[in-house]
Amino acid sequence: MEAEPLGPPPADLGLVTPLIPSVRVAGLPVAAVDLDGAIELLLAAPAAGHRLAAHLVTTHTLALASDTPELLAALRSPGVVILPDGVPLVWVGRLRGADIGRVCGLDLMPALVDLGRAQDARHYLYGGAEGAAGQLAATLEDRYPGVRFVGTESPPFRQLTPDEVAATIERINAACPDYVWVGLGTPKQDLWLARFRASLDAPALLSVGAAFEVVAGTRARAPRWMQRGGLEWLFRLILEPRRLWRRYAYGHSRFAWLVLKETVGGRRLRRRR
Repeated sequence: MEAEPLGPPPADLGLVTPLIPSVRVAGLPVAAVDLDGAIELLLAAPAAGHRLAAHLVTTHTLALASDTPELLAALRSPGVVILPDGVPLVWVGRLRGADIGRVCGLDLMPALVDLGRAQDARHYLYGGAEGAAGQLAATLEDRYPGVRFVGTESPPFRQLTPDEVAATIERINAACPDYVWVGLGTPKQDLWLARFRASLDAPALLSVGAAFEVVAGTRARAPRWMQRGGLEWLFRLILEPRRLWRRYAYGHSRFAWLVLKETVGGRRLRRRR
């Protein structure tokens, strides 16, 4: 395990990024933190002057990145923090000596919203199906009185025009959020973070996928025992087999191959030394 800077920000940003421990999994540096560590890092971001792009990744994300140069570049962009949303990433990290725990978007969002109230944190929700962002804000406002949502929007399911892009950036920056939560699904949300990180002033952008629907209560979450056992994907597959079976078959098998290849390659390198 090694401590890696999140990458120097572009010169015009003039912002610092933290040094955090990481462990290499499937060719990318995954932050060696647990949920508490991720919350601590994100709560400190506004006061520290950080500008982070926090990608909550699963085996599917890493598998796609290995075959998609644009996604791989996004996960290697300046200011990126790769957080281990998938349990298999945690297993691999621990086998490689890292002190790492799962950072699931479904847990991170409510926890950060709750704890952020003490520092009057401002949140912006971007993503989900039509009306999902507004419903999520209402749910969290009921659960955590005093939380501040400064904007909610669910963009259309198409590529935005240049004028729409400019208007989106202007709206978000005008709202002055500390945290921009992005729920567009992988890889769209990861590419969104990479595309707009330099243009948005918020200290942290976070890609959280299905958290919009699950935290709002419009989609069920797996029982606790399935979460602990790394079987949350199986619960989702049972609910949506036609849509998800190819995704999980590809993601799991590709991830296993990448980790095996990386492990064998690392052993050969150590022997040569």
